[in-house]
Amino acid sequence: MSTDRELASPCISVCLLDEKDICLGCYRSAAEITDWFMADPAEKREILDRARDRRLAEDLPKLR
Repeated sequence: MSTDRELASPCISVCLLDEKDICLGCYRSAAEITDWFMADPAEKREILDRARDRRLAEDLPKLR
């Protein structure tokens, strides 16, 4: 079960956006990357879930 402890950024310093503004390193959108710093823990979990879903939907390898 998840707790409300601070979630670490999924950034792996591979900051390259594709044509859809999705980072090829962490699979977050440009807006999600910007919003990360002000997001509460629940919002961060949602961002992480969407990024994971994007990676899985595209069958992309995880770089880290």
